[in-house]
Amino acid sequence: MSIAGKKIAILATHGFEQSELEVPLQKLKEAGAQVQIVSLEAGEIKGWAKKDWGRPVSVDRTLGEAKPSDYDALVLPGGQINPDLLRVEPKAIEFIKGFWRDNKVIGAICHAPWLLIEAEIVKGRRVTSYHSIKTDVINAGGRWEDSEVVTDQGLVTSRNPGDLDAFSRKLIEEIGEGVHQRRAA
Repeated sequence: MSIAGKKIAILATHGFEQSELEVPLQKLKEAGAQVQIVSLEAGEIKGWAKKDWGRPVSVDRTLGEAKPSDYDALVLPGGQINPDLLRVEPKAIEFIKGFWRDNKVIGAICHAPWLLIEAEIVKGRRVTSYHSIKTDVINAGGRWEDSEVVTDQGLVTSRNPGDLDAFSRKLIEEIGEGVHQRRAA
């Protein structure tokens, strides 16, 4: 499916899981999207590659420069460090909430549902995540599922480790559908 002309933000900071940023980034670009890395500060952010620091990625825009209205969708890579640092940043949470309020697609991988919890998005929604935050999702009112990829009205989550290609395909499909009218959970 082509999503040519769509603009996608990937919100990340230091400690993002390398593959969870790079695979969706590559797949979204291959599908024709314009993708920007949005972070807390300008410059570069450094990834985490399984058991050690990974490669740096250039930041395209800071949170101070980016607005949800600039984009068609949002991707939240996981790793333990990245979402834990972002979930205590009010600007990051407001950025995420803006996508949800505007009925735009949000994709979250692994530990990134922590950000969805902070943004008060998971309550009543079908969600998956890395197994270690299952209780956090449930305690926030999410309907946690042990599935590789779960979609609920434009919210795409992946438990990873798993198939990031399957996550990316579902994300692209949801972006191609456009805004999602959301029923109350």
